[in-house]
Amino acid sequence: MLSITTDYATDHGDPEPYLRAIAEAGFTHIHWCHHWRADFLYADAEIEQIGRWLKQYGLILNDVHGSEGIEKFWYSPKEYARQAGVELVKNRLDFAARLGADAIVMHVYPDTVAPNLRPYNEIAWAQLRRTLDELEPYARERGVTIAIENLIDSVGIHAGAVALPDAADNFDRIEALFSLYAADFLTHCYDSGHAHLGYDRMERLDPIKERLTVLHLHDNDGSGDQHRLLFQDTIQWERLASLIAQSGYTKPISMEVSMRHSGIDDEAEFLRQAFETGTRFAKMVAQHQDGQ
Repeated sequence: MLSITTDYATDHGDPEPYLRAIAEAGFTHIHWCHHWRADFLYADAEIEQIGRWLKQYGLILNDVHGSEGIEKFWYSPKEYARQAGVELVKNRLDFAARLGADAIVMHVYPDTVAPNLRPYNEIAWAQLRRTLDELEPYARERGVTIAIENLIDSVGIHAGAVALPDAADNFDRIEALFSLYAADFLTHCYDSGHAHLGYDRMERLDPIKERLTVLHLHDNDGSGDQHRLLFQDTIQWERLASLIAQSGYTKPISMEVSMRHSGIDDEAEFLRQAFETGTRFAKMVAQHQDGQ
């Protein structure tokens, strides 16, 4: 079993051709990543149709990339925008629950970054706490956790962003949140590419690995968020396999790779190589689990 993100080519438009191609390449699971940073709200009809496509192609929803929103920002200092952002996150929690996923991924920025890249301040932290307090009962009722993704301060916040020298990361903020909220509400999404930007941060996964519920696996050379195929660049995959094997993660290995910086123009070939490298890594994790 293996999972891949739905936005390997684009994160908007009709998702059906990509779901079909993912299934044809042999994947059994998907990480839903369409509209991951937008104010887009999924209507009932859209959720129902996506469910029909998943059934048609024999795909299982591993997890969902929630949207932090743009104008509807989930911890905006502007209260009306924060409230709108809460509704946006609830929409993704409903999406996940209705289609069988157990987690949605959300962004909490490093201390140097805040909503729409404004300087971080305690108002933003207070707004984040207010949002999480409001979302906790809603998420619990649906059996879906919010997985906080590790991020760094970078030039741009999308695939291809450039790493700043000695950039701050958000692991301290993640650990602070985990001290305040239980593991059946707040979990962790480990992004291997983000942890490799500027310098290697893989050791920061170790203290929180029991909360690991979502994987964003991709490779880069440390200079930018390139979302390349596994084993294409310089991440220490054997070391990461060992950490994942020791973690609380129990779902299929999941990759957040993109054609954009892969050097592969043919979609079918890209998916073939993604499946091949993902399978290789999954076997590494399994070997570490067997050796425990």
